[in-house]
Amino acid sequence: MQPPPLPAPEEIALLEPFERIGLDRIELVASVSQAEAAAELLLAEPVWGFDTESKPTFQAGEASDGPHTVQLAVLDRAYVFQLHEPGCRAVAGELLARGGIVKAGFGLHDDKRRITHKLGVEPQDVLDLDTVFRSQGYRRQMGVKAAVAVLFNRRLLKSKRAATSNWASRQLTPAQVLYAANDAWAALRVYHALGGVTGSSA
Repeated sequence: MQPPPLPAPEEIALLEPFERIGLDRIELVASVSQAEAAAELLLAEPVWGFDTESKPTFQAGEASDGPHTVQLAVLDRAYVFQLHEPGCRAVAGELLARGGIVKAGFGLHDDKRRITHKLGVEPQDVLDLDTVFRSQGYRRQMGVKAAVAVLFNRRLLKSKRAATSNWASRQLTPAQVLYAANDAWAALRVYHALGGVTGSSA
């Protein structure tokens, strides 16, 4: 049985917006004390939405020193970890290296490589949701925006300006925080809509 066709970008643009998690439910995590408090709440959950952001590189051959943020989401809250402080980096790394908790997201191969390089850990139990869609017969790579359109018939709002902004800044804008958190949160919503698939792949 063939899966439903992927909607074209112009078709997605006509859909009603997908709900977003608001700033009132997003924690910006920049210190070790904030990171430890976030970790305590996250560790009570069996699955997290997962994504990272890195400052874009514009020069040919320029290497990224990202990720600059790590986003982890549960259904009622999302956490945006900034990785400037060593203590905050260490807690984020410990969370990603923790086995037994699914970290679900899209296009995570590069994220995993960068995390290993920057944080010195190998993320465990990472589930790239694109592999789930491929197992259902989708041939093209599936990103979070297309997945939301397929599963919810809604359009995930994503700001191109935020996507290409300076994620290395110590003062992230509200638009950046919303963008980062909602990519991870929407991935978690997709995971649940798929029936809580299991497996580890990226």
